[in-house]
Amino acid sequence: MLWQLHGALLMDAFWLLKPDQQQVDRLMALALLFLFPLLGALLPVFFASRPVGLLAVIALLPALASFLLVVLQLPLVLAGETLIHHWQWVPSLGLTFSLRLDALGGIFALLISGIGSLIILFARHYFAGKENAGRFYVLMLLFMAAMLGLVTSENLLVLLVFWEMTSLISFLLVAFSWQKSAARRGARMTLVITAGGGLALLAGLVLLGQVAGSLELSQVLASGEAIKASAYYEWILVLILLGAFAKSAQFPFHLWLPHAMAAPTPVSAYLHSATLVKAGIFLLMRLHPALAETHAWFTLVTLVGMSTLMLGAFVAMFMHDMKGLLAYSTLSHLGLITLLLGLGSPLALGIALFHLIGHALFKAPLFMMAGYVDLATGTRDLRKINGLWRYYPGLMVLTAISAAAMAGLPLLSGYFSKKMLFAASLTVDQPFWAVSVLPLWVTLAGGLSVAYSARIFHNVFFNGQPQDLPKGIPQPLRRWALLPLLPLVVLTLVIGWHPVGLFDFWVVPVTLAATGQLLPSYDFAALDSGWPFWMSLLALIGGIAFYAARNPLFALHARLPEVDAKEIFETLMRQVILFTRWLVHQLENGSLQRYLALLFTTLLVLLFWALQGMVVGPLPLSPVDPAFAIGALVLAVAAIGVVMIQRKRLLALLLLGVVGLIITLFFARFSAPDLALTQLSVEVMAVVIMMLALSFLPQRSPHESSKARRGRDLFLAGGVGAAFATLAYGLLTRPLDSISGFFLEQSVPGGGGTNVVNVILVDFRGFDTLGEITVLAIAAVAVFAFTQDLQLKSRVSEGWDAQGFAEAHPLLLRVTAGLVLPIALMVSAYIFLRGHNMPGGGFIAGLVTAVALTLQYMAGGLVWAQQRMRTQFRPLIGAGILLATLTGLGSLVFGYPFLTSTFGHFDLLLLGEVELASVLVFDLGVYAVVVGSTLLILANLGRLMTVAGPGKEVG
Repeated sequence: MLWQLHGALLMDAFWLLKPDQQQVDRLMALALLFLFPLLGALLPVFFASRPVGLLAVIALLPALASFLLVVLQLPLVLAGETLIHHWQWVPSLGLTFSLRLDALGGIFALLISGIGSLIILFARHYFAGKENAGRFYVLMLLFMAAMLGLVTSENLLVLLVFWEMTSLISFLLVAFSWQKSAARRGARMTLVITAGGGLALLAGLVLLGQVAGSLELSQVLASGEAIKASAYYEWILVLILLGAFAKSAQFPFHLWLPHAMAAPTPVSAYLHSATLVKAGIFLLMRLHPALAETHAWFTLVTLVGMSTLMLGAFVAMFMHDMKGLLAYSTLSHLGLITLLLGLGSPLALGIALFHLIGHALFKAPLFMMAGYVDLATGTRDLRKINGLWRYYPGLMVLTAISAAAMAGLPLLSGYFSKKMLFAASLTVDQPFWAVSVLPLWVTLAGGLSVAYSARIFHNVFFNGQPQDLPKGIPQPLRRWALLPLLPLVVLTLVIGWHPVGLFDFWVVPVTLAATGQLLPSYDFAALDSGWPFWMSLLALIGGIAFYAARNPLFALHARLPEVDAKEIFETLMRQVILFTRWLVHQLENGSLQRYLALLFTTLLVLLFWALQGMVVGPLPLSPVDPAFAIGALVLAVAAIGVVMIQRKRLLALLLLGVVGLIITLFFARFSAPDLALTQLSVEVMAVVIMMLALSFLPQRSPHESSKARRGRDLFLAGGVGAAFATLAYGLLTRPLDSISGFFLEQSVPGGGGTNVVNVILVDFRGFDTLGEITVLAIAAVAVFAFTQDLQLKSRVSEGWDAQGFAEAHPLLLRVTAGLVLPIALMVSAYIFLRGHNMPGGGFIAGLVTAVALTLQYMAGGLVWAQQRMRTQFRPLIGAGILLATLTGLGSLVFGYPFLTSTFGHFDLLLLGEVELASVLVFDLGVYAVVVGSTLLILANLGRLMTVAGPGKEVG
């Protein structure tokens, strides 16, 4: 079934993309680009127990589908067309799910999907005989989907979402062999650095959107001059560069990339050739028109690129781990690309793109070679791996071509990109340090690249005999194992033989899409003479000489103090964790008094700072209402009484109930019957719940606060009270411009109800209400979970004499409760049904029902009431949330936003004309959640009070 579904999707994609289809068909293909691998990631889950060969074919289908979609769109985008499509999300906030595909995004998508497909084939051989291949293919396809979404994003926030997805999935990929400490530590380093850069990028993109006036890339790129002239340009530039540098492992954020080598080799091959490390490069190219060609851009990007270029090239030469050498060589080449982008010109960007394509083509085969050698020999140590040409002649030939391209030898892709770099370094005319240093710097780095390229090839396939291999004689490769390398090596040769084709057909359109400027055809013949030729020759000779002198250089390098980046990072992380623990303990030590003191101190400072000079408004105060004044006086006395007798818990609770009752009367006095009913119902339930809670505590609380703390608390209480009194005075003496007018006007035409409060709760702010009942449900289930297995000591000693004690369940209370229940349920139903047009609604009705049922528990006892309770509370809660959610989803079915309501008037038999609204169903869900949650909390707290102990599960 899954095969048929995937095949149908693939056929639909081809149908959508026929050249004679409408433009909208091509735009829909944008979503399919990342949806194919995203949905295809489910396939390996269902076939996880099947042979790895079948898993590889299953995983290859969605990757190939995306690759073919890109191929079919390339003629359009390379011709200069940009496909953009918007799906509205929150239009009022300017949030849209926007995708775009131009030549820049197209070339990256081609590399991501194409090389990803070959890596999937390579992994078929790498994971042969291993049980975790299914998990790898799931993560691989998810990562491909995230990268494809990133390079096809039109909205900056959408881009950021995919950006963070790559960080999270790369963490899982690096930690693939989670049983190993190196994998866990490498994954943690990867996540901390890349996700930290993501936070900086978030701030930078938000600022960029504010300055540009939009989060859409089209408008951002068109506002380049305004952005560079903005006072926030330096902040935007630094924040975005931090994100890009962290993702592309630029100095000083390069530490994570070599230690990500703990991942399986297919992961390393994909991350280093076409995906994660290229994400930051893509971002720099994408935002080039908005940020580049300034002095700050040149200085920051060029210096970081130069540092990374040299650091990676130097360290790579001295690495004995085969994958480590390739990792640091990737650092070096990423630095080279970053350096070119730092020059700021469209031509430099074109050269960077030329090398980026070449690097992807030769680096993936080298990592695949490293994976095969590791599998065959059991080690990646270059001091042991020698003379493998006898065992793997085919692999030797393919590696020779890729390593020669990395070294920049003639007639290969790297040869031309290196000479183009040398030529570009000579065109810099300012500042002085760049003019004098840059040509020498890139020449030296070019020599080092020749040296480490020679080492990865010569050391593995020649240089004597194998030394102490863990697997003894190298194992033969599987049939067709070299197939994934072959296309990439052939393309490397093709580019070397015909570089003009790559530059004119690919680089020129992509540079036009990235910068808006058309490049002329590049004169490659000019590279064979002049300074670029001599610089290249010098780099070649110097690199060969450096490699020839490797043994004394290795000895000299061994005497240098060893710097373990992973250990430095772990030490830094430990110090940060210790500091945060200390800071958390200072702020959050379990003392509620401290929390409230810090909260009120902060509030007090902010209020008085904000209210300076704003106390007295232009309007006079209205006359004092005598009834309100008396109520306020009683309220104040009761509140002070709570504080004064707070150690006598029962009396304090009664006075607290008086405070709630006075507030209820205030609501009724000022024409807020809905609030009054809600407050009264909540107050009754709150007193009952607190009575249950207090029953587990001593009747009197001990003296715990010192005089100094009581003095502090008195000061804070008085200060906060004075601050809010000042705020209230300032509001009452100013004209009120409230949103209430909108709700009053739209309550009937928009919500179909005259009870504005209820219409707000279930219609205008229905999503808030859905969230609130969800929180209430979570709280109730949490109480159930915490008390389920809680064992309390017996509250009454064994053999106690019941004489003299009041009856636990008085007859009068039981009779009264039985009479009250049907009346209360009828009142609850009445309040529920009229709530849309008169005071009431699901929340109040639910509380009335809960009070009535609570009375049954109090009158007859837990066991008696539970035997007669036909409905379990947790299913009732779940049904309520499901009912409310389905009401919102129903509007989506009819093409309206989530939780859009509808209403109408209907003639019903015997009842006449009746107004019915869809929010009545939503309100029924609220009712069910309130009843279920309240009773679940009360019943489980009451269960703990039984003499017999916890007893049977309730709820």
